[in-house]
Amino acid sequence: MEIRGLSVAVHNLGCKVNAYEAEAMLRELKNAGARIVPWEERADIYLINTCSVTNIADKKSRQMLHRARAKNPDAIVVGTGCYVQARREELLSDGSVDLLIGNAGKGRIAELLSDYLRGDRTPACFDLRSVHGYEEFSAGGRTERARAFLKVQDGCGQFCSYCIIPYLRGEIRSRALPDILREVRELSEGGYREIVLTGIHLSSYGMESCGDREGRERAFNAALPSESLLSLIREVASVSGIERVRLGSLEPRIISRDFVRALSGIPEFCPHFHLSLQSGSDRTLRAMNRHYDSAAFRESAKIIRESFPDAALTTDVIVGFPGETEEDFSESLRFISEIGFYELHVFKYSRRRGTAAERMKGQVPEKLKAERSARLIALDRERSAEFRRRFLGRQESVLLEERIEWEGRGYLAGFNREYVRFLIPCGESEGEPGKVGEIISALGEKLCGRYVLAKAVQMR
Repeated sequence: MEIRGLSVAVHNLGCKVNAYEAEAMLRELKNAGARIVPWEERADIYLINTCSVTNIADKKSRQMLHRARAKNPDAIVVGTGCYVQARREELLSDGSVDLLIGNAGKGRIAELLSDYLRGDRTPACFDLRSVHGYEEFSAGGRTERARAFLKVQDGCGQFCSYCIIPYLRGEIRSRALPDILREVRELSEGGYREIVLTGIHLSSYGMESCGDREGRERAFNAALPSESLLSLIREVASVSGIERVRLGSLEPRIISRDFVRALSGIPEFCPHFHLSLQSGSDRTLRAMNRHYDSAAFRESAKIIRESFPDAALTTDVIVGFPGETEEDFSESLRFISEIGFYELHVFKYSRRRGTAAERMKGQVPEKLKAERSARLIALDRERSAEFRRRFLGRQESVLLEERIEWEGRGYLAGFNREYVRFLIPCGESEGEPGKVGEIISALGEKLCGRYVLAKAVQMR
């Protein structure tokens, strides 16, 4: 039996890296002759790319694997990714899943599935200790958008006390620059104007040359990683047709004046910095093993705003970490309010098997986590609106990404360089301000929820 001609449905859970890898696997299967169908349709093969960052992610991953089996009892159900890596033994006895592929086998999805069809039932690629090089496979973008995510790095060596990901992704590995640029050129030729560089720990790009974990830690403390990443950004920005380069999540310690000033000299760079804070309490940061304190984070924000006064600063925050007192949370809340983030991604602490935090005393009740989360979300709504108001009455370059309907009217939606979403009316009365994939100039007029309603003022 061969893959060629079989129908395959793919469902992804989790982060932008996972989304990239799901697209890359889909591409590999299509190149092998499979017929790709929507997830809602009945398929011969269901592939679920799973996530395990929280207990909720585990639950969703498990549900989707079981749902695939229910959709077609005769189908081949393939589980890949972090939940599969973490729960291999449990899934081996789960009748819902036929083929298990860990985080070091996704690039060989067509080969492994072909082996399975020929009778090889061996779970694939679970020993991350033997994985040292970057597994090269390419997503090639998606057809409906002008902005493409590009994975350039895998693995993490930070070992924050709450996080399971270093155990599920292995040591840091960086993608070779020629392979990155080949895909960037392909994306540019396909009409993509913006590239978002992403990885499991993007700030570690190129850090293999610093030796072992201690060597990499010394390099981080000396702000050395920025040189490798800066060179990568420059190379990607230089590809013909690419008008914007945006970065995924960054380690706060990577921010130095030299690094940020160099970024300000790259016209294609978008001043949107996602610096993962996790807590504004120094006591909690130490317990999290985050390698910096609030003063260092404050300095990073100051450095960014010296070169980019209107930079968008976004972050992740965990509430209810073991031992977090009301005083700790209040300290964190004050710090977050002081920094003035554009957006917060708020997570309630999730106990992860195998992490240091799992064994810590003072586990916070779920009700208290929910209360603290609600307070941060309320702050986020307030500060996010404040940031968006800066762009009212200003002419902004907006990359049009899609057509949407909102409150009964048609709009072209897109983002400015600071990742604020703009809505530009389109239709018979307004005319067509542009096409998806074009960058237009738009004037912000008023806020509508999390959107800036604007009018097109000039085509590029």
